[in-house]
Amino acid sequence: MCGFVGFTGHVEDDERVLTAMMDRIVHRGPDMGGTHIKDGVALGFRRLSILDLTEAGAQPMGNEDGSVFVVFNGEIYNFQELRAELEAAGHTFHCNADTEVLVHGYEEWGEGLVERLRGMYGFVVHDMRSGKLFGARDIFGIKPFYYYQSDEGDLLFGSEIKSFLEHPHFKKAVNKQALRPYLTMQFPATDETFFAGVFKLPAAHCFTYDIAAARMDVRRYWDADFSDDNSKTFDEYVKECDQVVHESVAAHRIADVKVGSFLSGGVDSSYIAACLMPDKTFSVGFDYKDFNETNYAKELSDKLGIENYRKMVTADEFFEVLPQIQYHMDEPQSNLSSVPLWFLAQLAAEQVTVVLSGEGADELFAGYAYYEDVPSIARFKRIVPRGIRRALGNFVADKPYFKGRNFLLKAAEMPEKWFTGQAFVYRPDEIDDVVRPEYAGGPDAFELCAPVYGRVQNFCDLSKRQYLDMNMWLPGDILLKADKMCMAHSLELRVPFLDKKVMEFAEHIPARFRVNENGNKQVVRHAANRILPDEWATRPKKGFPVPLKFWLREQKYYDYVKEYFTAPWAEEFFDTAKLMAMLDDHSRAARSTSARSTPRSRSSFGTSATSSTRTCLSPPRSAHADCHPQTIGLKLRADVASTPPAFA
Repeated sequence: MCGFVGFTGHVEDDERVLTAMMDRIVHRGPDMGGTHIKDGVALGFRRLSILDLTEAGAQPMGNEDGSVFVVFNGEIYNFQELRAELEAAGHTFHCNADTEVLVHGYEEWGEGLVERLRGMYGFVVHDMRSGKLFGARDIFGIKPFYYYQSDEGDLLFGSEIKSFLEHPHFKKAVNKQALRPYLTMQFPATDETFFAGVFKLPAAHCFTYDIAAARMDVRRYWDADFSDDNSKTFDEYVKECDQVVHESVAAHRIADVKVGSFLSGGVDSSYIAACLMPDKTFSVGFDYKDFNETNYAKELSDKLGIENYRKMVTADEFFEVLPQIQYHMDEPQSNLSSVPLWFLAQLAAEQVTVVLSGEGADELFAGYAYYEDVPSIARFKRIVPRGIRRALGNFVADKPYFKGRNFLLKAAEMPEKWFTGQAFVYRPDEIDDVVRPEYAGGPDAFELCAPVYGRVQNFCDLSKRQYLDMNMWLPGDILLKADKMCMAHSLELRVPFLDKKVMEFAEHIPARFRVNENGNKQVVRHAANRILPDEWATRPKKGFPVPLKFWLREQKYYDYVKEYFTAPWAEEFFDTAKLMAMLDDHSRAARSTSARSTPRSRSSFGTSATSSTRTCLSPPRSAHADCHPQTIGLKLRADVASTPPAFA
């Protein structure tokens, strides 16, 4: 709904600096702004009005005696329940905005407030009575939260990194440990960002900051519990799922502005749209051969009696918008879905202020294809006892690659030995081959995943994989780009599957009901089938097809990429000759295969990123080889790391 900035300490002309920081994120809140500067703390806020459109809902918002102030980005979906409880305890409310439950909730429960919240949020409370700041980020990481501690002892915090650039004590420097993990995972996978010293507050974490001591204490306040509840039948789970999803959608639709829905035609967004029944749905495709799948969304909208708005993205539009996307992302991010999502948000913002979408269902309900065993592994598991499979997996885990190694690892049911999540682009040896030595440090994929796996040693194989994706891929990629692309157009995105009550239900579904011989995401599919036709409830996940691979065969777009790959500054980060070799290999392969019958190959978002950049720019190993923007956006990403002109 909004964006906030803030800092501790004093600089020359605090008000001017704070205003400049707010102006950097005006897209997050074009309706109004507000400031609070007192006792060595400056809070700034940009508002996108959603609830209580009057000035009474403005932020920063304080309590009656002015001793507690809050800035808050997001929505609290149980604010009405919390308000009733707080009023019964004697607190007086002056507006109908959900923000006020944070003010009085903190007064009543202190840091225990976060355990009562149901919603998406990043917020900071300035408690002048204790001389402390208290802040938190929602349990899924739907809303962003960044912070930075300067050499002068200041704490900077906000919804977007770019706001820090306006503060005189912020030092712009590259975090040289960030590039390697990024090239491995396709998204910034570490808590420290590409900007040295700038950290993300992890999802489900809160902090207390002692202003006088300049001490930051961060702690986790919530965690998932994938413990199977075998007391219910499959049909009972399906019925309860439908009930809990409908209830979540009802909570997520509360707004004093127009609400619509994103609609891809897949089961997740279709289910949400059918529960919501908005006036308008929004879909996007590509103006290239068979890369337009909006007809599914249009057909369902017609069946439901909903008006559907569609946008066809051209190649020129795709490439022209990349600098804007990178600016709003703050950090490198190479999921191709960022581009269509940009246009989708732009389209929706012309009609509504809030949209609902289906993100999160795959992580909570086990919807990705790689959660299923391929037939050969399933057969091997049935024949070979688990103990023997584990022993074989442990034996080959440290061995160099050989044909059959990955098979034995996967069959061993030890995902910590082989599974690094939805995205895995570059192997370590491939990174070392293309990246300059000074940027080749940083943890590898398994080092990043180890602490996450360490918390769930007693979970089953499927739950471990879901848990890893929930803690890395979901907040680091899916939700980050969704927030940034939508807020770039002053559009609030809500995700009903990623709801505390939905999670409390989903985490206890037995693994055999989540994924079985009938496919993945079984409980959700059957629940959706109660209100959706079979064709939508059973449709396999396809992601978003993007024809980048084919566009790069055209001289115009080849030249576009070449300009970036051969730029002098690129040599600081990469062996540019090897970058060009990738591009030229792809171009030559395209020419040779075009002379024959070329199988259709697609790059998609929402599906596993299993191909490296080298793979992308060479003949595909399969008809489904992915191609990622590492191949086209190195300049944009490197620019962010070294402070591009747009950030200067």
